Amino acid sequence: MGWRPALRSRSPAPGDGGGAGARVLGAEDLVEARRVCAREPVTGVLAAARLDIALHVGLAAAGGQVWGYPAAGDLRAVCWAGANLVPVVPSALDRSDADDAVAAFAAVAREQGRRSSSIVGERRTTLRLWELLSPVWPPPREVRTDQPSLVLDHDPQIDPDPRVRVSDLSELDLVLPACVRMFTEEVGYSPVAGGGSAYAARVRALIAERRSYVRIDPDDTGAPRVVFKAELGAVAGGVAQVQGVWVDPELRGRGLAASGMAAVVALTRQHVAPVVSLYVNGFNAPALATYRRVGFTQVGTFATVLF
Repeated sequence: MGWRPALRSRSPAPGDGGGAGARVLGAEDLVEARRVCAREPVTGVLAAARLDIALHVGLAAAGGQVWGYPAAGDLRAVCWAGANLVPVVPSALDRSDADDAVAAFAAVAREQGRRSSSIVGERRTTLRLWELLSPVWPPPREVRTDQPSLVLDHDPQIDPDPRVRVSDLSELDLVLPACVRMFTEEVGYSPVAGGGSAYAARVRALIAERRSYVRIDPDDTGAPRVVFKAELGAVAGGVAQVQGVWVDPELRGRGLAASGMAAVVALTRQHVAPVVSLYVNGFNAPALATYRRVGFTQVGTFATVLF
């Protein structure tokens, strides 16, 4: 494992700890970083999926950096820094070590400046990281502090919707608008404003990888429309994280979400990974009730800082 110099902020926040420091990892460190994520397969799936890409095509093509803690010796925590900043601090670390890891990542993030559109991960880790960054990073659009992390590792408890299936690239012109509507509703702005080619490419890639699930029904004129959709946003280590669950607003309250998610779970467990996970805003009581009806149970709590 190659050693790289620790990066520290030029002006650390008082009492931020981080005495062991962190380093920017290279290709020679990726296997060890991946092992750290494997200790937290559900919490770490977002970072693990990016590391798997980096192991396959290289860090530059994966679209980000990996930071490792401590700066010297065996890795005990890692942080993916790309479109999302995703710290992975295993729960087995004692409180002091975990706090030092977060402070070390904050030092690197302060040094480099904000490049990510969000910070996301286990709640305590994410909120502590943001606490250390907030004096020097710009204000966020929103901080979501209570996002139950849910898991299902068995067959769904209700019948799957037989009309939910993997989407096809020929349906991109139908699927992309549904994805844009979901994102805009969830996050508060359109991902294709000003062009949005990266978002469209992401949707296209998910369809090509057979990680996009849809139900397409005819509308009143007979034209096809997406009435339910979901994607597997991250897959690694036997875990598939569902993202972007959406039902056409005109059809909500008819049970499409529950049976649709049951289908996504069944298809994912059959073809992709045995464990299906997701996280949801704690204030979204209808969604939580739907997922619990399908059979999901809470195993932790996430938080997200949106910029």
